[in-house]
Amino acid sequence: MTRFIAVRLLQAVIVLWGVSTLVFAISRLSGDPVALMVPQGTPPDVMARMRHTLGLDLPVYEQYGRFLWGLLRGDLGTSYVQDAPALRLVLQRLPYTAELGVAAFGLALAAGVPLGVAAGIGRGGWVDRAALPFMLIGQAMPSFWTGLLLILVVSVDWRLLPSSGSGSLATLILPAVTLAWLSLATIARMSRAAVLEELDKDYVRTARAKGVAPRRVILRHVLRNAALPIVTVATLDIANLLGGVVTTESIFAWPGIGRLALEAIQSRDYTVVQAVVLVGTAVFVLASVVTDVLYGVIDPRIELGDVSA
Repeated sequence: MTRFIAVRLLQAVIVLWGVSTLVFAISRLSGDPVALMVPQGTPPDVMARMRHTLGLDLPVYEQYGRFLWGLLRGDLGTSYVQDAPALRLVLQRLPYTAELGVAAFGLALAAGVPLGVAAGIGRGGWVDRAALPFMLIGQAMPSFWTGLLLILVVSVDWRLLPSSGSGSLATLILPAVTLAWLSLATIARMSRAAVLEELDKDYVRTARAKGVAPRRVILRHVLRNAALPIVTVATLDIANLLGGVVTTESIFAWPGIGRLALEAIQSRDYTVVQAVVLVGTAVFVLASVVTDVLYGVIDPRIELGDVSA
């Protein structure tokens, strides 16, 4: 187990380095941030002095070297726009995103898994026929469209919940539902497929032939064997959640890192964009490591020591 975790952490470091390098390269292609920071008509010499102060006049390879050295020391640079450490700005917003993400992920699991399992067990029944269109619509609708519809119906027409803000359960519900919608449909669809696959296997037919109660077959055997693909899809959906927070937080004025990232992109604040992406990547990589450990807990036949698998 120790060797497995050590190798996974080393792989995580390599992934973070690759992502940071990619973001560094792409952000330099978006234009000159100084042009957005100074008033229109600013003399070129003033802009040149500002580029020198920010280190933007250095060769790209030297900027990259400074970036990597700062990354090793836990220093992700200073925001060009807010003149504050980029990592501190991200960590200030991170609790809001964590609150929204945990609520959305919990909602997706709490509703998606039972819905998919019920649809799989009752294949062809009314639950299955009602769930399939819901899954299709949930996976087809982008989060920005879902959010706008919820605002128009729930906030504007029905006046039940606020359309923006943070700090209370009422302001959390609509963003959480919007963010969870796609993941919920995906998890429900995978749960249904996993249960159907297990129900068609020989061990289920053998258990039924021996007279084992259907409830016991489902709870003790089918669900446990179907858990691996469900856990895998749920982990992959964390990436969808991290990507969806940018749109969701912008629509509902939620003060998380997604909104911070959008503001930083609009102002070409390289350091903040890099910090947001690195923190998001770290969260996803950590979730992947935890999922790998859960595989061994769910199915003892999986050898965690075999890191080559």
